[in-house]
Amino acid sequence: MSTFSPQPRDAAALERPGSSRGGRERWAWPPGAWRALGLFGAVRLAGVILVVVVNLSAGRSILKGLAHSWDSVWYLHIATHGYGTRVHITNSGAVQTDWAFFPLYPGLIRALDWIPLISPAVAALLVAWTATALAAAGIYAIGHRLYGRAVATALVVLWAVLPHSVVLTLAYTEPLFIALAVWCLYALLDGRWLTAGALAALAGLTRPNGYAAAAAVLGVAAFEAVRRRGRAPLRLWAGALVAPLGWTAYLLLVGHRTGDPLHGYFQVQSAWESRFDGGLGTLRFLATMPLSDGVVYPVALVVVAAGVFLAVRLYRERVPLALLLYTAALLLPVVVVSGPFESKPRFLLPAFPLLIPAAQALVRTWRTDPDSARRLCGYLAGFSLLYGTYLATFANHSP
Repeated sequence: MSTFSPQPRDAAALERPGSSRGGRERWAWPPGAWRALGLFGAVRLAGVILVVVVNLSAGRSILKGLAHSWDSVWYLHIATHGYGTRVHITNSGAVQTDWAFFPLYPGLIRALDWIPLISPAVAALLVAWTATALAAAGIYAIGHRLYGRAVATALVVLWAVLPHSVVLTLAYTEPLFIALAVWCLYALLDGRWLTAGALAALAGLTRPNGYAAAAAVLGVAAFEAVRRRGRAPLRLWAGALVAPLGWTAYLLLVGHRTGDPLHGYFQVQSAWESRFDGGLGTLRFLATMPLSDGVVYPVALVVVAAGVFLAVRLYRERVPLALLLYTAALLLPVVVVSGPFESKPRFLLPAFPLLIPAAQALVRTWRTDPDSARRLCGYLAGFSLLYGTYLATFANHSP
């Protein structure tokens, strides 16, 4: 099997989920996974250690940068006290509420908090770290299924050394969402419609961009229904029906609580400076971007630009429809929705398929010039660890 282009035993599997490698066969742990996950774990563990050491050196608690910063505080408050908190912003007059935060992550924190000797902060990290490991395993499984061991390993390593990968070790919702979305995509590739739909529904209860998993399920289901001329199996229709339930149910709930069933959640998000404007807000920010405010904005700009470039490369590859739809659903709001620009790279963390062209290039480099490939990985890892530690400990912006 080539490591540079997807060549499953049945090439049509890229268009027909479930036909690859016997379709709905029992899943087996792919070869080489432990090595890839070991590399991933080593990088992210080093990141946790750096954050802890810097916090202790600054006289802060061990959990300060990991579970008690920015959005983490909101999730812990919801897990402990439930919804209903409002914050009045003096400068703009906006009223920010915790309804902007989806319920699955704080719900899991609250469930673990019942265990003796586990505080909400520790529970939040346990959920996030477990989800991160599951997400990395799922990314490797997808990469191995489509491209083989070498590209799958490179894919996981590159994901580990992204500038904002520190978020994968913080008490944030990204790890949980990514784990659910990745395994939803894997289930789609395997033709397991009900599993994919259920995981998409859970992903939709995790983050505002959780609809991306449902978009993949619905898009692939529609493609299959057309291809089969409407004679698709019942489980396909059931999976497609279930997939968007989590996201839409929470939006309707917030709408009901705010008195505007259809627009209530979007009004809540607007108070957090997040609104659809076709990208005008992003363009206005770029025109006046403060270059003197550290490295956060320039790095965010480079990451977003790289994401758009890699998306163009990805869409020229022979990639399964599920991955294309999922990636497009994540990338589109980064471009056309206004909001804190420094957080946009974090919103791209779940879009791991963007790294496929880069992983293929890294494998080619490794085979022709392994020393250069090692140096590149070392530089990327070093920057990721240092920059991630800065974001989690000293930056004046949310990761």
